[in-house]
Amino acid sequence: MTVLAGWVTVFAGRLPAWWSRALAAALIVFGVLLPFGFGDASGFMNATIIALAFAVMSLGLNIVVGIAGLLDLGYVAFYAIGAYALGWFGSEFFAQLNVHVLVSPLVSRLPGIHLSFLLILAAAALICAAAGVVIGLPTLRLRGDYIAIVTLAFGEIIGVIAVNGQSISLGDGMTLTAGNLGISAVDAPYIPGLGSFGLLDLRPWYWLIFAIGLVALFVNLRVRDSRLGRAWVALREDEVAAVSMGIPLVRTKLLAYAMGAAFGGMSGAFLGTYYTEVNAGQFQFGFSIFILAMVIIGGLGSIWGAVTGGLLLGYINNWLIPDVLNNLPSAFGFGFQLTQVEFGIFGFLLVITMVLRPQGLIPERRRRLELAAAVEPEDQ
Repeated sequence: MTVLAGWVTVFAGRLPAWWSRALAAALIVFGVLLPFGFGDASGFMNATIIALAFAVMSLGLNIVVGIAGLLDLGYVAFYAIGAYALGWFGSEFFAQLNVHVLVSPLVSRLPGIHLSFLLILAAAALICAAAGVVIGLPTLRLRGDYIAIVTLAFGEIIGVIAVNGQSISLGDGMTLTAGNLGISAVDAPYIPGLGSFGLLDLRPWYWLIFAIGLVALFVNLRVRDSRLGRAWVALREDEVAAVSMGIPLVRTKLLAYAMGAAFGGMSGAFLGTYYTEVNAGQFQFGFSIFILAMVIIGGLGSIWGAVTGGLLLGYINNWLIPDVLNNLPSAFGFGFQLTQVEFGIFGFLLVITMVLRPQGLIPERRRRLELAAAVEPEDQ
């Protein structure tokens, strides 16, 4: 696998300078046209939509863990906050209020707070960014395992609040969450002139999350090459040296947590409206590990690796295991289905990746060179 990666690197070096832009344009065109190759309610398109939402979360967590080098085991909290932002501002949950902004004529007659989905996306990103700052403050003087403990605790706190939020009164009979009952009948996205999205036509949903993914990818690429991105890398490599060179520690770390959380909130808001329900049972600790596995398998610090890891595990979890290979054990005489051991499959993939390609499927250039330098002397 290492030899193959070397050949790919040599081949890429011989290509003209404009090939990367041409490849990006071709991939965008392919992504836009992809839904026309499948039915309106194809199971593969459903898996693609969820996988793209996971890829957006993977890009967000990669900022914190991969680029800035800050461990985060509570990323599910931002998924939860983003989904609840959709429930608060796009449903009849707060029926005592009556606020409507840029929604469909049908929704405008319903009680509650109903904002345009684009406004909800922005609100989810801002709320999650503020929550990211809150989680970042206690970790400013911590390193290693201690950061993991604090972020894990934050994720568990949000999960407990989601379950017991119906006991938190906001006045006038309103509560913070609906607990395990969930917030149902959330608004579908509405585009003036095109109408509201339907559950039996997945193409608009796909194009929406594809556009969100392109925005997340563009922001990641621009930030990585900016002064802030270089400051994150410097802190990851040597925090003491970075601070001594004048990099503001507090602001730089908090910006990493805030930006990573914002993408998690945007994806959470999309999944909230796509699933048509926001339920506290969706926000389990295992989901944080699932997103972290995407970043690790794709390649820590690699933007394209994060996208690849998110899409790969998203397809495996939502299409390959349940729809394609679920009954494979029965063909060999075993009495179980693959969906019953899916966590074991993901664990096996992590082990195989760490053994055969510890830098990830598409590693960051710096990390690839570091690992190559560590291996070559031993081979010699």
